[in-house]
Amino acid sequence: MERREDRHPDVLPGAAVVDRVRRALAKVTGQALGPYQSAVVRIGFAGTWLFFLLCEFPDRHQLYGPDGPWSWRLAERLVASNDAFTVLLWSSSAFWFELVYAVALLASALLVLGWRTRATSVVFMVGVLSLQNRSVFMGDGGDNVIHLMAVYLVLTRCAQVWSLDARRARRRGSASAGAAGPVLWGVLGAVLAYGAVTGRFGAGWLAAFAALWAGPALWWAADRHERPGAGRGEHERSGGADGEPAARRAGEGRAFLDVLANLLHNAGMLVIMAEVCLIYATAGWYKIQGSRWQDGTALYYPLRLDYFAPWPELSDVLAGSGVLVMLLSYGTVAVQVAFPFTLFNRRVKNVLLALMMLEHAGIAVLLGLPFFSMAMIAADAVFLPTGFLVWAGATVARTRLPGRLSPGPRTGPGPGPSPGPRTPGPRTPGPRTPAGPEPVEPDGAVGAGGAGS
Repeated sequence: MERREDRHPDVLPGAAVVDRVRRALAKVTGQALGPYQSAVVRIGFAGTWLFFLLCEFPDRHQLYGPDGPWSWRLAERLVASNDAFTVLLWSSSAFWFELVYAVALLASALLVLGWRTRATSVVFMVGVLSLQNRSVFMGDGGDNVIHLMAVYLVLTRCAQVWSLDARRARRRGSASAGAAGPVLWGVLGAVLAYGAVTGRFGAGWLAAFAALWAGPALWWAADRHERPGAGRGEHERSGGADGEPAARRAGEGRAFLDVLANLLHNAGMLVIMAEVCLIYATAGWYKIQGSRWQDGTALYYPLRLDYFAPWPELSDVLAGSGVLVMLLSYGTVAVQVAFPFTLFNRRVKNVLLALMMLEHAGIAVLLGLPFFSMAMIAADAVFLPTGFLVWAGATVARTRLPGRLSPGPRTGPGPGPSPGPRTPGPRTPGPRTPAGPEPVEPDGAVGAGGAGS
């Protein structure tokens, strides 16, 4: 008798569907996907915010401080009405503003380097929200993107590669090793306690920050019990009511935290990708409705504004060519509208991704909006192919460390490798791979990372 699946070859058997679902769940819960993409997003947004704070340092008092047109009282009334979060309203003193600005700078630099990334990502988010919510009319589209991504980065394990946390994990076996993590955890706990006692936090923010602070403690405890030889005698002597060793219970606790951290990371990366698609889709469809975009003259007008002309001669050349203005206007709309629909075609997606990054680079040069362009390029980086990122990382590593192309130890005293091995016998070199550092697990706490984070 002819089987049902033979009659309908396009319909997968039930067992195959269940197996695919099982493998998909195992992949989502078993690993933090996109380690290189999340690292690029981390470096891109933290670097953009750091660059912005440094460039605006001379005018910081007028932008976000006590000398700004948006006074402290006006900001207090607005925040009370919309429940936005900013620690700058904890005090109106100039010292408090300088302290918050300095901490925001430091957190941005540390997040670029990937040092105790989970904790610094939370402090980075606090700095972004505090400054932007203090003076809401000082931002632009780039600030809005940084505002959102600062929140999403807290959920991700964005220091698996290209970070000091990853290097610490390789050298010391755990990213939470060292005394800096517990000290940082204690300092942040003291700040949280002060804000809770004085009523500085709303109920929602207090619960969120309490979870972000408690997560590292759970991770640190599980990590300490999971280390080989840590308290082995005590683990062997103690057991649960069912006779289960404490070491096994600790391992199960660590596995549970790993699964939860992977789920949060993958959900955060999915939200970042959806946010980028939403930005381009809404921008493109709104442009279609504009008459200037429909007739292909939209880009002519900003090119003629002195405010958006850092290079007037170049702007005049472009604005003087009607054909070029029309092609750029129609091309911008076409790329933005089409991009979300090309995600399932890798080659087309990569072409449009390169075009969008070039578009933002042109906006930075022609219209004088470098921070907006840097923020959008950092957001676009979440779609960069892994092979390209691995190649770029290997290229940077070779550029920075000439003569050290392999991770193995040097066998000769000179600047280059010695002609022979340390032990006698023929030397059989292994196959060289262009891959960068393997993704490690520098920070795995729930929502806030390891205790050392």
